[in-house]
Amino acid sequence: MAGDLTVSIDAMGGDAGPGVVVAALARSAIRHPAVRFLLHGDEAVLKPLFAKRGKLAERVAIRHTTERVRMEEKPSLALRRGRNTSMWRAIESVAKNEAEVAISAGNTGALMAMSMFQLRTIEGIERPAIAALFPTKRGQSVMLDCGANVEASAEQLVEFAVMGEAFARAILGLDRPSVALLNVGSEDQKGHEAVKSAAHMLRNATLPIEFQGFIEGDDIAQGTVDVIVTDGFTGNIAVKTAEGTAKMIAEYLRNALRRTLFGRIGAVFASGAIKMLRRKLDPRAMNGGIFLGLNGVVVKSHGGTDALGFASALDMAIDMARAGIIPRIAADRAGVVSALAGPTAVGVAVS
Repeated sequence: MAGDLTVSIDAMGGDAGPGVVVAALARSAIRHPAVRFLLHGDEAVLKPLFAKRGKLAERVAIRHTTERVRMEEKPSLALRRGRNTSMWRAIESVAKNEAEVAISAGNTGALMAMSMFQLRTIEGIERPAIAALFPTKRGQSVMLDCGANVEASAEQLVEFAVMGEAFARAILGLDRPSVALLNVGSEDQKGHEAVKSAAHMLRNATLPIEFQGFIEGDDIAQGTVDVIVTDGFTGNIAVKTAEGTAKMIAEYLRNALRRTLFGRIGAVFASGAIKMLRRKLDPRAMNGGIFLGLNGVVVKSHGGTDALGFASALDMAIDMARAGIIPRIAADRAGVVSALAGPTAVGVAVS
């Protein structure tokens, strides 16, 4: 497929199905006129969706399969039986160098298991992490892990810090992103042993990272640092809480402006500011989690998102593919091994 890059898509994943995927492609194709799309799914379902999208159809190839990974399916079962599913084949296209990036809105656990099996982790990386962009008062921050690892050791948290810093440099364009560990307090004695040990490593090893120590939950939205490092359990809760809060505020605002005549009149005069606020609060604009640490780029979209949200995830996937982040992470990880083996990190174990 000619073009500057190819995106491989699990067209059958997610709650809404192929209709949302194709509508999102129509949006993304306008923003990225040189990108080609490789769709994996049921040809009988997909082809009619392109019937009235002639120009888009010219940039799309369909690889037929009727099998898909169910949202409730256990990752272990999906890995055993899923070789012909649309999810497996989307990742396989990256492994075979037919595409630069894979994207799915399907089962997160299955996507991670299949990605690790087919792509493997970068040498020296023990576990991949899901990184996501987080809107803040200053702009955007990167948070990881957002759900790949329920628990994380000190060594894994250090790896997450390295990967997140590389991601922020590549995607946010920052020369020296600031990094911090999410904790229950900013004092050195606060937190569990993994967090405290990770902080010790990051402070005492000669790593080229601007480590800021600990931040608390209320620092996330403030944009206190560029990269927020935590385990997947905490990170996933933080992201889902923020999304739920944003939806609640938007609903409160809608109800308040509709309640009275003066409210409706005020809404007319403040329409520009209200639209700007809605865009800021819309979680669809930040949709897409990146699996960092693999020998290939895989992006996870929210399963229940619409075309706008999936298009945002496509944009992130394309940006990641163009950024060449995998060699950066590999080089940075090699620097971690060297730094933590130095005299300033005596007594600190490295996986």
